[in-house]
Amino acid sequence: IFPLSNLVIEMSDQGPYFQNDTENRLILYVLTRPLALLLMAVVSSGLRFFLNSFVVALVLPVLLTVVALKLLLWRSPDLKHLYTYYSAGQRGLWVAVYDEDDVCGCVALEPHNGEPRTAELKRLAVNRWYRRSGVGRHLLHFLEKRARAQGFRFLVAHVSVVTKAAIGLFESSGYSVSGGRQWLGYTVQQEFRKDL
Repeated sequence: IFPLSNLVIEMSDQGPYFQNDTENRLILYVLTRPLALLLMAVVSSGLRFFLNSFVVALVLPVLLTVVALKLLLWRSPDLKHLYTYYSAGQRGLWVAVYDEDDVCGCVALEPHNGEPRTAELKRLAVNRWYRRSGVGRHLLHFLEKRARAQGFRFLVAHVSVVTKAAIGLFESSGYSVSGGRQWLGYTVQQEFRKDL
C-alpha cells in the first residue's frame, strides 16, 4: 500500500506520448494473455498437420492475430487516435501519476450516446502494481466530480462480468445495475448507473 497523498490526477496533454506506442503496447498485452497464448498454440498445432514448415505453423497464428487486432483497433475511434478523440468536446482522459513520474492508472469520460445529461465512464484501468490500493476508487470519485461539474446528472459504466474487482468497486460506490448485454442467454456485460 502506498500513500494516496502522493497521487496526482491530471488531464492528459501529451498527445504523441499516448499515440506513438498505444497500439503496439495493446497488441503486445493481448498476445501475452494466457488465453491468447493457448489459442495460438492450438492453432499452431493444428497447422503443423497441414504445413511442412514448423516455423510457418508457429509464426502464422501470431501474424494473423496481429492483423486481426490491427483491424479491430483501426475500427475503434477512441483507440485509434486516443489523445485527439478524448481532447474534443466534453470528453476527457485523465491519468493518475504517483511520485511525479509513475503512471498508475487512467480513466476517460465521454457523453453517453442518445441520453441527454448522461456521461459514460470509459477506460478505467489501474496498473497491476497499484491494484487493491485505492487508485481505482480515487479515479472513480474524481471522474464523478468532473462529470457533475460539467453538468451531467448520470454516470454510466459498462463492465464485463468476469471483472469481479470492477463490479465490486462500482457496487460499493453506489452504482446499480441498469442493464446489460446478453450472449447465448448469458449476461456478458453489465451496465452500471449512478445518479450524480
